[in-house]
Amino acid sequence: MAAKVLIVRFSSIGDIVLTTPVIRCIREQTGAEVHFLTKASFAGVLAANPYLARVWTIQQDLAEVLPALRAEAFDHIIDLHGNLRTLLLKARLFLSPALHLRPRPGLHTFNKLNGPKFLLTRFGVDRMPGVHIVDRYLAAAAPLGVKNDGRGLDFHLLPADAVDLAAEGLPPQYLAFVIGAAHATKCLTEEQMAAFCQQFNHPVILLGGPAERAAGERIAAGMGHVTNACGRFSLRGSADLIRQAQVVVTHDTGLMHIAAAFRRPIVSVWGNTVPALGMYPYLPGEEATEKARRQEVLGLSCRPCSKIGYQQCPKGHFRCIRDQDPTAIVRLAEAILATNGRR
Repeated sequence: MAAKVLIVRFSSIGDIVLTTPVIRCIREQTGAEVHFLTKASFAGVLAANPYLARVWTIQQDLAEVLPALRAEAFDHIIDLHGNLRTLLLKARLFLSPALHLRPRPGLHTFNKLNGPKFLLTRFGVDRMPGVHIVDRYLAAAAPLGVKNDGRGLDFHLLPADAVDLAAEGLPPQYLAFVIGAAHATKCLTEEQMAAFCQQFNHPVILLGGPAERAAGERIAAGMGHVTNACGRFSLRGSADLIRQAQVVVTHDTGLMHIAAAFRRPIVSVWGNTVPALGMYPYLPGEEATEKARRQEVLGLSCRPCSKIGYQQCPKGHFRCIRDQDPTAIVRLAEAILATNGRR
């Protein structure tokens, strides 16, 4: 009888996309029945994943699913979040009164590297091991006999997710520009984004959620080659626009990882966070150098100021973004388009 495995990652879009090699490798290499627990608002990220038997969701509280999860009798629980909520979940499943009738599940938690992250963000002391978070996720699954298959990330779409470019009045070839992020200190200013669009002489589609719609309108104003699609499509529709793009310019955000899952050429723009934290685009093999470019301001003693981000610069000068040159990003996008972005 195949083992049953529960993978836990509650949020967010990019972090869940980064767990997909674990899902695939466990299913393909062990034959286990794989389940996933996340927040309901992020279930769409995994909606079409063929390696999952079931996606469990919560709105607010573990009590919503705890009895049903206990009844599943999981053989292994792989915690890829590592917070208080997942600690409580493991304790409640592990200490279930019904467990005297069966073996207790194996508990496996990934290494968050909180100590090295604290040293880097607080004191600028880099003790990070140079290991991508995907490989740390996979290390948590290693006790099951799982190894990295080298195939990168997954993002699976349904036929209903497809965006018909012609029917939507969108150009057949374009650069996708992801203009938002969860925190403002990760994002170029509107003026910088508009300057990029003005200088980039190819069609551009701006991507983001409803929160970015107004900014997208301001950035695209007066530029006929720029289309604001922020808030116009669902997450999965935006993912399909990423899939069809020739090149993707993006901040450190969830759509960056979706672009990596689709093996799109990427120019990633970094503000207060840094690639050394292990969350840069995860591309397999030679594609990591062939299809990825980075734009960041090096040499700032205050960077990274956080492993996530802030709504405004703690120092007030915001040099990690304000010192960015839109022209340099244009050059990177044009170079990557010329080498491997054209179909």
